[in-house]
Amino acid sequence: MRFQGVFSVLPTPFEADGNVDLQSLRRVVDLYLSAGIDGVTVLGVTGEVARLDDHERAVVLETVVDQVKGRVLVIAGTTADGLRKCIGYTRNAKAAGAAAVMVSPPRLPKLHSAAIVRHYAGLAAAVDIPIVVQDYPPISGYAMEASLLARIAREVPSARTIKLEDPPTPLKTTRILEQTKGVEVSVLGGLGGVFLLEELLAGAAGAMTGFAYPEILVEVVRSFRSGAIDHAADTFYRFVSLMRFEFQEGIGMAIRKEVLRRRGALSNAAVRAPGAGLDATTLTALEKQLQWVKNNGGSAWITD
Repeated sequence: MRFQGVFSVLPTPFEADGNVDLQSLRRVVDLYLSAGIDGVTVLGVTGEVARLDDHERAVVLETVVDQVKGRVLVIAGTTADGLRKCIGYTRNAKAAGAAAVMVSPPRLPKLHSAAIVRHYAGLAAAVDIPIVVQDYPPISGYAMEASLLARIAREVPSARTIKLEDPPTPLKTTRILEQTKGVEVSVLGGLGGVFLLEELLAGAAGAMTGFAYPEILVEVVRSFRSGAIDHAADTFYRFVSLMRFEFQEGIGMAIRKEVLRRRGALSNAAVRAPGAGLDATTLTALEKQLQWVKNNGGSAWITD
């Protein structure tokens, strides 16, 4: 299974009282599916997975699989610091109907390449399911060099999809692909899509990220892959300021949820504590950003 195209990382909607809002989750899935995405990723970092208990994890994944109904691939986050726990999460994800899992390496006091390779090899030996290797230093505590990611792809056949979230991602994409020639590896960009065009130019197969307007990412990737690179670039640069605004550290998830609320997918834009909500200044800035993009060629997508 080769992963390419756009895989949208889903948010976890919450009601005002903090409970998981499953009806909004179903609407979010429908919104993303209507955008023409190739798959969804659930229980990721921006899905606030660290703030869910194990029962909520299971219910969220089951709801997404049920709503997708096999129309696109469902990828489940199963990251855990211990291999045994990661295997357990992964088995549960496969049993629930996930087509693949996304796994960051275990948190360690410092980078230990052999231990990281063993982690992925052990997971692959225990569960027969494709693995997306997530290179996201804020979770693991360290960045994986291109050589390590290439080594994992060479030595663990089921872990040949890499999600890059350690800038400069275009350069890292090039280096991974150079070191895995002869091996079918898919590199997917993350980071809210803010480097998507440059990642595609470097050889990336697409994107796996959250963004409140997934149809824009789909347009960029499909145009690029069809050879309409100028159109892909025009679309990307028209909307990259909105991607950048949504990707602000600390409040990015709150911004994304607010936009999805305005699009009718979420009943409430709440994030779970200790996540930050939006202040009046940020809300005003969001209004201006949406209006600017709409007035500069984005009216086909920015309709609110």
